[in-house]
Amino acid sequence: MTPHFVALTPMRRRCLIILSIVLIPCVILNLLPPSELHEETILQNNIAELQAKLEHLHTKYVTSQEEISLLSHQLLQLMENNHILPDLQFLLNNTTSNVTNIKLPSIYNFLPHFLNDPNSLRPAFVQSKGRTGVSVVLGVPTVKREVQSYLMATLKNLLDRMNPVETADTLIIVFIAETDLEYVTYVAKQIEVQFPTEFETGVIEVISPSPSYYPDLSKLRDTLGDDHQRVVWRSKQNLDFAFLMSYAQTKGTFYVQLEDDILAKKNFITTMKSFALKKIATKENWFVLDFCQLGFIGKLFKCAELPWLIQFFLMFHNDKPVDWLLDHLVSTKVCSLDKDSKHCKRAKAELWVHYKPSLFQHIGTHSSLKGKVQKLKDKQFGKITLYYAHENPEATVETQIKPYKQYTLQKAYKGESFFWGLLPQPGDHLKFKFSHPIFIKRYLFRSGNPEHPSDRFYNTTVEVFTDLSASLNRNSNDITEDGYIIIGKFDALGIAQGTVDRKLGKVLILRLTVHSESENWAILSEIHIVEDHPS
Repeated sequence: MTPHFVALTPMRRRCLIILSIVLIPCVILNLLPPSELHEETILQNNIAELQAKLEHLHTKYVTSQEEISLLSHQLLQLMENNHILPDLQFLLNNTTSNVTNIKLPSIYNFLPHFLNDPNSLRPAFVQSKGRTGVSVVLGVPTVKREVQSYLMATLKNLLDRMNPVETADTLIIVFIAETDLEYVTYVAKQIEVQFPTEFETGVIEVISPSPSYYPDLSKLRDTLGDDHQRVVWRSKQNLDFAFLMSYAQTKGTFYVQLEDDILAKKNFITTMKSFALKKIATKENWFVLDFCQLGFIGKLFKCAELPWLIQFFLMFHNDKPVDWLLDHLVSTKVCSLDKDSKHCKRAKAELWVHYKPSLFQHIGTHSSLKGKVQKLKDKQFGKITLYYAHENPEATVETQIKPYKQYTLQKAYKGESFFWGLLPQPGDHLKFKFSHPIFIKRYLFRSGNPEHPSDRFYNTTVEVFTDLSASLNRNSNDITEDGYIIIGKFDALGIAQGTVDRKLGKVLILRLTVHSESENWAILSEIHIVEDHPS
C-alpha cells in the first residue's frame, strides 16, 4: 500500500477502490478480439451487475451513516442537558466538533402518528428465513378480498415460471396488508403448507404491518373528487407500497412491484435482470423499467433508489393514486416548465423505459376496492393458455355436472377446449369409461385456469374401477361402496396427479367424485391419462 493511498480520506479510498474494480475490466474489454464477442457481453453484464450491487452497498452505507448521525444528535442533546456520563461527554467533545444543530425534516414531519408507537415502523408479523443479497426481490402486496383471492394461484404461477437458477437468486415478499393478526397468520400458514420447499429455503417471506403504522384513515382529506371510500383505498395502498419497499430495499439489487392477481411469462426473472444489466452496461440513466403496461404491475427499480419512491409515496399518500405519483416523480426529475409536452415526454421515456412484449398480465376481475370490477388486460402480454391438450386413451365420458355453454367434458377430454361446470354438488361424478381395459401409467387433472383460478375442484377424489375390483375387500378405507378404489385427490392448488399400481389390475373406468358443495363453478383445464403399454 503506497503512502499516497494511505494519505487519502476513507471515503476517497473507497471511491478509488470502486473505480478500479469497475474501470480495469473496461480496459480489458477494449483489448479483446472480435472473436470473443460473446465473452465480452458476459463480462459487460458482470460489470453491470457489480456496479448495481456497489450502488446498493453504498446506499446501505449511507443508511448506516444516517443512523450514526441521528444517534450522535441525540447524544448531543443529552450532553447539553447534562444527562450524560462524563467519559462519554469527553469523547463527544473530541469527535463531534463539526456537528451542527441543523436537523433535516424527516417522515415524522409528514406522518407524526409514527411517534406515538415505537413499533409503528416494525412488521407485526414476520415469517422469514433471512434470505438476502439476491438479484431480484418481488414485492407482492395482498389484502382480504370479499369475492375471491388470487394469491395462491399467483404465487404458484410465479414459481412455475422460474427455473432453479432464477429461484435461487430471487426473493418473494408477500406483504399481507391487514392488521388482523389471526387472518395474517391464517394466510401465512396457507403459504407455508402449499409451498413448503420455497418456505423452508427462504424463497418466500411473509410480513404484515403494525396497526399503528396507519394514520386515522377516517380523517383523510377527500381529494380528486373521489368518494371517501376510494380515497381511503388508494391512500392505504400508497402506505402499503411504501412499507413493503422499505422492508425490501436491503434485501437485493433490484425490486419489482407486483400484485396478487397476475400471471408471468416463463423465465421472466432472467429477462428482467438481463434487460436491466444491459441498460447499466451502456450507461443509460433509467429510473424505472416497465414490464407491464397496466397500473403499477411489473415496475422494476434499483433497490438503491427506492428511498425516492418511499418518501414520495408517504408525503403524498393522501393526494393521488400510486401510479400517478410515480408519473409525477419522474416528471419532476426531467420535465422543464419552459419546454413543451413533447420534450417532457421524450425526457420521461429515457427514465421510464418500457419493455415489450409485456412479461405480466392482470387476471383479477374483482378489485380489492369493494364493489369495483376491473377487466383490464395488457394487450402486449399476448394470448393466455387456458387449457392443455393431450392425446388420451379412447373413452366415453359422462357427468351430472351441467356444462357452461360449449365447454363440455367431451371437448376437454379430446383436447379441444376446457370443461366448465356449474356448481358441483356432493356425489357428482366425472366418469371416463375406456373402450377396453388398460393399465394406467400416470394421470394428471388440473382444475381452474389463469382467468378463473378459483374455479377448481375442491374435496374431490380420483377413483378407478378395475377388472380386480370385485375380488377386493370392501371394508378397506380405500374402497368405495360401489367397488371403486380411491387412488388420489385434488390438492389445495386444484391439481390431482399420480400413478396407478399395476397390482390393482386393468382399469375399466376412472372417475372423479365430488364430496362437498362448491361455491364456485369448476374448470378442468387439463386431462392427461397415460396408458402403460406392455414392454
